Amino acid sequence: MSERGKRYLQSREKIDRTTRYDLDDGLKLLKETGRAKFDESVDMAVRLGVNPKHADQMVRGTVVLPHGVGKAIRILVFAKGEKEKEAQEAGADFVGAEDLLEKITGGWTDFDKAIATPDLMGAVGKLGKILGPRGLMPNPKVGTVTFDVGKAVKELKAGRVEFKVDKSGIIHTTVGKVSFDAEKLKENVLALMDVIVRAKPASSKGTYLKSIAISTTMGPGVKLDPNALRGAMKQ
Repeated sequence: MSERGKRYLQSREKIDRTTRYDLDDGLKLLKETGRAKFDESVDMAVRLGVNPKHADQMVRGTVVLPHGVGKAIRILVFAKGEKEKEAQEAGADFVGAEDLLEKITGGWTDFDKAIATPDLMGAVGKLGKILGPRGLMPNPKVGTVTFDVGKAVKELKAGRVEFKVDKSGIIHTTVGKVSFDAEKLKENVLALMDVIVRAKPASSKGTYLKSIAISTTMGPGVKLDPNALRGAMKQ
């Protein structure tokens, strides 16, 4: 097991690992402990009281974060004709059909998100072995298979993120950068949590929000109080 660096250990000393902080105090600690030499991402891990093995308890969705994630998103759109023009006007970085299919078949995947019009999914589906493992396959469940490509591109550029509970019942996602002021991070966190709470499956019984933690890319986790967070959402 690798040893933790000096910066990490110094940051961890500031955090009481037995305490569940309210959101304001948690974000304050987070910014104090984000000490890397680069602008770290702020990540969240939300453990839910669901069993992802059951299809009706698979929690997934999208949310447009009010302040984005602090990263320029390179968007590729599979489209033809008027939809190709619509995607270009909306700000897509790469737009096309057969040319892009051929390029990706050759191994190119230099983009962050992919959108496709439904009529091209037959061809795009053949790229599953390349795009699937990288999380780049367009999916109608998260709005990336659509004829409304202009809206999809604009939302992704504005900071729309996708989330999906993993096999352990945990949602991992990014909510911004350490350089964001605390209020912007707070608004992003609350926007995400609002969507997650509303996505609670009807078949999920007992405690839904079991634990929540935020962390920087290189820093220790800060546990948040789920009940206090629910209270902040209602304000």
